[in-house]
Amino acid sequence: MTAQLKQLRDKIDAIDSELLKLVSARADLAREIGEIKNGTAYRPEREAQVLARMRELNPGPLENEQVARLFTEIMSLCRSMEEPLTVAYLGPRGTFSEEAALKRFGSVVTALPCNSIDDVFSKVEAGKANYGVVPVENSTEGAVGRSLDLLLQTRLKVCGEVALAIHQLLLAHHTDLARIRRIYSHPQSFSQCHAWLNANLPHLPASARINAASNADAARLAAEDESAAAVAGKKAGEVYGLTVCAENIEDDSNNTTRFLVIGEQEVAPSGRDKTSLVTSVRNRPGAIHELLAPFAHYGVSMTRLESRPSRAGLWEYVFFVDVEGHQQEPKVSQALRELVEKAAFLKVLGSYPAA
Repeated sequence: MTAQLKQLRDKIDAIDSELLKLVSARADLAREIGEIKNGTAYRPEREAQVLARMRELNPGPLENEQVARLFTEIMSLCRSMEEPLTVAYLGPRGTFSEEAALKRFGSVVTALPCNSIDDVFSKVEAGKANYGVVPVENSTEGAVGRSLDLLLQTRLKVCGEVALAIHQLLLAHHTDLARIRRIYSHPQSFSQCHAWLNANLPHLPASARINAASNADAARLAAEDESAAAVAGKKAGEVYGLTVCAENIEDDSNNTTRFLVIGEQEVAPSGRDKTSLVTSVRNRPGAIHELLAPFAHYGVSMTRLESRPSRAGLWEYVFFVDVEGHQQEPKVSQALRELVEKAAFLKVLGSYPAA
């Protein structure tokens, strides 16, 4: 070992010692805060402010996303000293929903895999989980209808969102594509990788693509079959011990899924928020224009408008709307008050920090 290398390592050791002292001091302060305040240890608006501040202060060479992951884990550790959290997600282990839950809450939580989106809602409503994480839309495949339907019915609030880049892998026991006779995956993932599969596995007929309940379940099925492969995420391959045959096989490199965090909590403003709501209009000419007019009048930017059958009557619809800003902000509050007078039905699903 050269003198220069030893000197550099000694500097790293000194920094590590200082880091440990600082993290311990932060944990002590978090524990004191937990003893003072009432309610849940998880404050989405506060954690969003911390992450935004760390990104602004980031001098490099770490990327902002890496800094965010680091401080998410630090906050997860400190939060666990106040109150251990249980987070429900669409399982089994290895799904993108699990990745989204860990991205939002960090790894120091009790992660509770559920069999369905309905089960995620039920676990949180019954108090068996503090929060749930559910997919709501994909950038290429559109809305997740079941999540929207349950948001309309539940008493729970939306208290956060997670944007997760979706990178699909082809996983198997080996890397010989010619030996693959069948592929398991979720229907959405097959759609996201349609062109790649056609180009790289032309010997397989359409019937060889077998739908699974989730990508993680697809990986489990492939792990039981030497002649099978799965289209799934990296974590699913790790959980079920599969080899990566090909990476990033999604047809759209910007493929992203948006998840919502659901819970009992009303979230305070963070400074960069969204508000989600669901509404319906009376069936008359110009009704949709009337629905959108209050947002335009008060300068509230609408980021999403999604229609769904209301299930209350034939050809009747509800509209899911996302707008920029918190419902406590004057312009959003004024727009919502005006919307109440025009809409046949209005439910504010929640305000929360934007991803």
